[in-house]
Amino acid sequence: MSVTVVGSLNEDVVVTVRRLPGRGETVIGSAVEVLPGGKGANQAAAAGRLGRGVHMVGRVGSDDAADRQLAALAEAGVNVGRVLRTPGVPTGSATIPVEAEGGENLIVVVPGANAELSAADVDVESVHRADVLLLQLETPLGTVLAAARATTGTVVLNPAPAQPLPAELLAAVDVLVPNEHELVELADSDAADLAGLVTLARGLAARSVVVTLGGNGALVVPADGPALHQPPLAVQPVDTTGAGDCFCGALCQALSAGADLPTAVAYAATAAALSTTGAGARGGLPDDDAVRAALPRLPAARPV
Repeated sequence: MSVTVVGSLNEDVVVTVRRLPGRGETVIGSAVEVLPGGKGANQAAAAGRLGRGVHMVGRVGSDDAADRQLAALAEAGVNVGRVLRTPGVPTGSATIPVEAEGGENLIVVVPGANAELSAADVDVESVHRADVLLLQLETPLGTVLAAARATTGTVVLNPAPAQPLPAELLAAVDVLVPNEHELVELADSDAADLAGLVTLARGLAARSVVVTLGGNGALVVPADGPALHQPPLAVQPVDTTGAGDCFCGALCQALSAGADLPTAVAYAATAAALSTTGAGARGGLPDDDAVRAALPRLPAARPV
């Protein structure tokens, strides 16, 4: 049972402000936090909290930020032996001003070492032999495709940030996991309801699609069989940052353990909901015991 994540590692600088600045404007922040981030690393950390056998493949710089990111992943139970240091290039970073009331934010990402991840970097045993390989789009598209082609396991792609996907990449993906907005962008069309989203998902020519719907749960559109709407677990959210990344990591852990897609989505939806009860992208990540204790409270999935 193994999950390998190929993706980005960033250091997030989160600044709390009364309101977001306008163009050319300076505002005063009230607090600053330096936190581990990057979609790939967040998803790996979520999977690592939930079970063993999680590997991260990526690049960091040779700076202090690299040390902090690797330590945070190792603390989450992730094997970081294939995260390479890149001399002369900084670790990826994101600067995020966040409004104190309402949580609206702006994000400026500097890819740094993430942009240096190459096809040769993913030609490694942890990719070849992974039961499930989890990918996103914060590293070069050619590297993502090379990783998808290199593995013998199930390929899960979270197409974020959204961009046009080449047919050869879609053909290599077993489970595509966009959110509702990413699905609409990928399909270049809109949908008025869940049935419309199912139609868009089936039109992507991917084998199976799981659409995350935020506070409305998730939509399961399998390669064969009926589409299902998985309602969310009722919780009192504190911070929804990183819930989608937790969903992806949990989905892959469940798939690697042999769960079918609807069962894996139920597990992932429960984990994602629990993750919103703590602050920050990783502050509320649950372990497997917490997810299994909450699963009986999850509403049953319904046909769409």
